[in-house]
Amino acid sequence: MDLAVAVIAHDHLAEAAHTALVIAAQGTRLSPAATALNEASAGALQAALDAAGFEGKPGQTQTLYGLNGVKASLVLVVGAGDAEAINLQQWQKIITSAMKALPNKMSKVASTLCELPVAGRDLNERISDHTRFALAASYRFDAYKTKKPTTEAAKVKLTLAIADKAELKAAKEALVWGQCIGTGQNFARDLGNQPANVAYPGYLAEMALALGDDGNMKVDVKGDAELRKMGMHCLLSVSAGSAHEAQLVTMTYSGGKAKDAPVVLVGKGITFDTGGISLKPGSGMDEMKYDMCGAASVLGVMAAIKLAKLKLNVIGVIACAENMPSSTATRPGDIVTTLSGQTVEILNTDAEGRLVLCDALTYVERFKPAAVVDIATLTGACVVALGKVATGLFSPKDELADELLAAGQRVDDRAWRMPVWDDYQELLDSPFADIANIGGPTAGSITAACYLARFTKAYDWAHLDIAGTAWLSGAAKGSTGRPVPLLLEFLRARAAA
Repeated sequence: MDLAVAVIAHDHLAEAAHTALVIAAQGTRLSPAATALNEASAGALQAALDAAGFEGKPGQTQTLYGLNGVKASLVLVVGAGDAEAINLQQWQKIITSAMKALPNKMSKVASTLCELPVAGRDLNERISDHTRFALAASYRFDAYKTKKPTTEAAKVKLTLAIADKAELKAAKEALVWGQCIGTGQNFARDLGNQPANVAYPGYLAEMALALGDDGNMKVDVKGDAELRKMGMHCLLSVSAGSAHEAQLVTMTYSGGKAKDAPVVLVGKGITFDTGGISLKPGSGMDEMKYDMCGAASVLGVMAAIKLAKLKLNVIGVIACAENMPSSTATRPGDIVTTLSGQTVEILNTDAEGRLVLCDALTYVERFKPAAVVDIATLTGACVVALGKVATGLFSPKDELADELLAAGQRVDDRAWRMPVWDDYQELLDSPFADIANIGGPTAGSITAACYLARFTKAYDWAHLDIAGTAWLSGAAKGSTGRPVPLLLEFLRARAAA
């Protein structure tokens, strides 16, 4: 489904030329727009809801056809609960329920749901939210389906109707920001959902180069020869067993003043992770195509800030490799030298994300960054600790950690701060090298962050472990596009400051 979103003021909603109208009921109490529609239908709307036993619970929907006095063929009523104000999680549930309840072939839809009271959200924020939630709910990945749904409208125009014409200009700006978040998130989802035989390291480099085609972003790609010459042997150790070259991709967006230090985002791009010689179990290994979701999120963010024309200097770096077992693969016990000069004893080749990231984190020192945030599906331990709800946040810098936590709260893409204390560093000691790449059976996500911390002394740094939040397993398997909303809100706040 191709979803386009617009915003209008709804003076005469009953006469509007839409195929469907979406209105709300807070419990049994109709919203203002629903009340106006009920009056236009001479009470038929309320009578139909009463006859259906509609209770207006959050996310509950009721479709009504052919209401007298209403031009639209369908009216979709969505429950919002009877609380004075709904929270952000309920707000997303309401929008998602509405989008999924719309019958097929409804190509022109008007929604009045932005009039609902959402705790802590003004009208413009609700417009941005509605837009990105609707884009997320309408997302489909069916590129490899030979039989696609024929009953679904190919292009749907969703119009967000607001009451006051005077607010229209600001509302349109808010809608654009919501579109940027939704577009960036869905782009990241597309990349994550691609199979690994398509989305190999060179493919991610091609996607980055395409972002730079219009000249608004500079893109640099380095392959094996350049990486070896630079001394990025830790990154190269991960791709040593693969037929595909490693790629280090740098995307430079100059939206701020020339003298302003950039914010740098670093994404882990392991396009498939077998575990290497430390081979993973076969069950569920198909999901290891999602091990590049950190890189996908950086690409999604860079695409979005370019669309938004964000007034900030941002550099996105993705370290891409495929981790495969072969006669040329790195072995447990091998020792390699990082770009920083530190040596690493690789005790487990399945702890490969930190190996590509440490070289990338050393590489970005040259940009003299204002802050660096790395994003990685790094540890199963983080999934055990936080599940699929919160991203693990690690940073020795309180101010940077607070910025990221607050951004996640504002867009309901939440993170939870974990320790990255020096007390854990001794778990990474090696008798043969400067550092081991794993720290033993305890505190797995923390020791992984502590490993990265050794390469980030030159700047303010935070690490986001998205192993639990970047994709969903089971029947609803697929990429989520997180933490694109968190990162974009963090960057927008930095630009505003």
